[in-house]
Amino acid sequence: MRLTLHQLRLFAAVAQEGSISRAAERLCLTQPTLSAQLRQLTDQVGLPLYEVIGRRLHLTEAGEVLLASADEVAGTLERLEEEIAARRGLTQGRLKLAVVSTAEYFMPRLLGEFRQRHPRVEVALAVQNRAALIERLKDNADDLYVMSSPPEQPPVRRQPFLANPLVALAPRAHPWVGRRLTLADLAEEEFIQREAGSGTRLAVDSFLAERGVRLDARLELGSNEAIKQAVAGRLGLAILSRHALGPRPDESGVAVLDVAELPIPSRWHVVYPEGKQLSPLARAFLDFLNERAPELARSVEAA
Repeated sequence: MRLTLHQLRLFAAVAQEGSISRAAERLCLTQPTLSAQLRQLTDQVGLPLYEVIGRRLHLTEAGEVLLASADEVAGTLERLEEEIAARRGLTQGRLKLAVVSTAEYFMPRLLGEFRQRHPRVEVALAVQNRAALIERLKDNADDLYVMSSPPEQPPVRRQPFLANPLVALAPRAHPWVGRRLTLADLAEEEFIQREAGSGTRLAVDSFLAERGVRLDARLELGSNEAIKQAVAGRLGLAILSRHALGPRPDESGVAVLDVAELPIPSRWHVVYPEGKQLSPLARAFLDFLNERAPELARSVEAA
């Protein structure tokens, strides 16, 4: 069986698109040309690689095996290109990152600085909730992942690089603004919380449970921006990452409350699957994060 790299790339595109016609359009080929290539590939393998049910293309068991091999070959070639570039004294290639939604408040700025140093680098940034990020991690879909609460499964390597303080918020005109409060005081107010499974929610629930404090949570929202707007609209108080507030929280109509035992300590981690061989580009970005983290932490503390 003599498969070519070109055939594997064509098959991977078809599998990703779930349609021969869409794959042909993406690859700038005619549909008959692509279909002929797929027939030739199927003949070489000697087993059906896919079936079309309705309008959707589904891979057979042999097709799934072939796709996994195609992905492995593509990853090996990508790492080879980056290794050769590194030996030439260059940092180039494609860096694929996936981050939880709260990290979008600082990660794009860091990526901009990284690309200024290495303008030949291409970056793909996916912003997801924690559950979706863990699924991407299981599929090894990216080079690195940034989250505050790494999972126990799948097994991962984790590297903390930045503090992620969680603070209590109230409407800017709330009578508690400017007062010294306790956790018991917070239990008197209605709260807005992140969705179950988010890193912020996990950290808040764990922290309060250890201290025997239960908040009156009446509203659950899936984004930091929605929660800030709800707090500003007097729908309740909230506990969010300080990173989600920007340098001027008052401009969003909210204020950080002065509460004993707060902020809740948390940290941002760079995560990747156990056993994964990081590319030179991914290692360079890790070094960059460790270099920039102290300055970023100081800017959050000063805000």
